[in-house]
Amino acid sequence: MAALVAMCASVAVAQQPASSSPPASGNVLQPATREAQALPTLAPLVESVKSAVVNVDVTARVGSERGFAQGPLDRFFGRPDGSGREPVRQGAGSGVLVNPKGLVLTNNHVVADAVSITVRLDDGRSFPAEVVGRDPLTDVALLKIKSKVENLPSVALGDSDALRVGDWVLAIGNPFGLASSVSLGILSAKARDIQSGPYDDFLQTDAAINPGNSGGPLFNMKGEVIGINTAIVGGNGGGSTGIGFAVPSSLITALLPQLEKEGSVTRGYLGIGIQDLTADIAKALNLPVTEGAIVNDVSSGGPSAKAGMKADDVIVAIDGKKVGSANALTRTVALKRPGSTSTLTLYRNGKQQEVKVKLGTRPDIEGVSRRAPRQAEESSKARVGLSLSDLDARTAQQAGFRSREGALITDVVPGSPADRAELAPGMLVVEANRKPVRSADDLAELIRATPSGGTLLLRVTAPGSDSRFLRALQVP
Repeated sequence: MAALVAMCASVAVAQQPASSSPPASGNVLQPATREAQALPTLAPLVESVKSAVVNVDVTARVGSERGFAQGPLDRFFGRPDGSGREPVRQGAGSGVLVNPKGLVLTNNHVVADAVSITVRLDDGRSFPAEVVGRDPLTDVALLKIKSKVENLPSVALGDSDALRVGDWVLAIGNPFGLASSVSLGILSAKARDIQSGPYDDFLQTDAAINPGNSGGPLFNMKGEVIGINTAIVGGNGGGSTGIGFAVPSSLITALLPQLEKEGSVTRGYLGIGIQDLTADIAKALNLPVTEGAIVNDVSSGGPSAKAGMKADDVIVAIDGKKVGSANALTRTVALKRPGSTSTLTLYRNGKQQEVKVKLGTRPDIEGVSRRAPRQAEESSKARVGLSLSDLDARTAQQAGFRSREGALITDVVPGSPADRAELAPGMLVVEANRKPVRSADDLAELIRATPSGGTLLLRVTAPGSDSRFLRALQVP
């Protein structure tokens, strides 16, 4: 270190212009040279895109915690702490506006189990937001600001496929709660599989990515979003180690139409088990290629079986696009619509041929749909902080409800309109605006139909009581 300091000092002295006056005592730093002043700056790029990067503040349901009782009625009728509520957590992530009317891209894990979401802009404005669509298998989520807004700052998605390893990239986000933090790096690698899911195809970067950066954008030097930061290789302190990963924009672009219109992603399906083709296996099979996907198993009655595919077929292309590996084939098929027909180029017994396959719908192997909240619950919780369930006969008997119909309140978000209306888990809503409520969907529909600023007059009953009483629920 002393040698380095000495070297830097000698360089500084050497750059001093000649002067007839004696030098001041010590090493006095001189003004930057013209060459140093001409070094490029990223300030114009940062200024052009920073206003589109947002903070995403989330209140999320934690679910059952260690030490809480797990009986079927515990979540309705109280916890050991006497609160009667499931615990919630506060979280913060990042996002980016991709539409001037308030569409925000972020990570699915940022908004998972969210009961309320607030988007905060760089200029200090904040808006409530809701989930439009999400895809846990690629960790992508699309949010929409609920307020009517126009001309919000937004940025465009770029082409991540056009990136080269070594290209400069810029990350902006909310690491450790430090809003609008900017970090610079290069693209370190492409198509990384980090074993986080079946469709891993991450961009790797050495731009500093830290907790809180999740959901934030990775920009190219044109100011286009070429990735959404989603994962880091954690060090001992949980911070950046120079290895971060982002979902590529090419994948996000393919998913967006479904997320925006349908709220989830439906994927194509071949119905085969596959592995990578290696050079040794290719030699043993007398193949003229060394890259592709070997078929190990063909599901009985599946799309590939109906098309006549067999074990040991080696797929080298789909619809004219080269297949470099088993994962590459899986990702390509997943982006195709169920019911569409694809042409597979393959080798069978050393001979090349083409097979047309009508794609099926990929089964929900991971149980994503089972974990997703019902639409009625999700919309009610997002708007008034109220989770609802239908009343089944067993619960009605155990709780002592006289009525066998209604909307059972299963959770109330602290500080929400439902909380302010003195609603609590375990209460049964039997009327709304003097109309009978027979199910959770009935009440959820009334909440959705109530204009902002309106009031729902609810008639409720408590467990073990025949009394009915009124609650006024203000709808924001």
